[in-house]
Amino acid sequence: MIGGDGLTANVKKETDAALNAHGLIKIRVFADDRVQREAFYKELADSLNAAPIQHIGKLLVLWRPMPVKEKTVDEDRMAGPRDFKVLKYSSRGGQRPEVKTLRVLGNQRLTAGGKVKRSKPKQISVKKRQS
Repeated sequence: MIGGDGLTANVKKETDAALNAHGLIKIRVFADDRVQREAFYKELADSLNAAPIQHIGKLLVLWRPMPVKEKTVDEDRMAGPRDFKVLKYSSRGGQRPEVKTLRVLGNQRLTAGGKVKRSKPKQISVKKRQS
C-alpha cells in the first residue's frame, strides 16, 4: 500500500521484496489524484525493472520474472540412522521407567508402543512382477 506519505524508499524496498517473492503483485494507492497515481505507477515500474500490467482505479498491478533460486545441496549429507529416546514402563507398578535409546534405520519405523518395525515393502503391480 502507498499511503499519505507517497512513494518513499521503504515502499520501494517492500515492493522489490514482494516482486522477488511473488512475481506478480497488487499495490493499493490511497491518493485521490489520478495523475499522481500514474506517476507512482511509472516510477515504480522504471525503478524496479518491472512491467506495468494494469491500473484500475486505486489498484496498480506490477509483474517481474522471479529470480531463479539456487538450491544448495550438501553432497556429504546422506540418509542415516536416527536415534530416539523411549520410556519403557515396568510391568510392575512401583518401579521407575527405563529410558532406552533406539536406533531406527531408513527402512524402519518406531511404533507408538516403542517398538521398531520394518517398513512394508513397496508394492509392485502384478504386471511388473510377471515381466
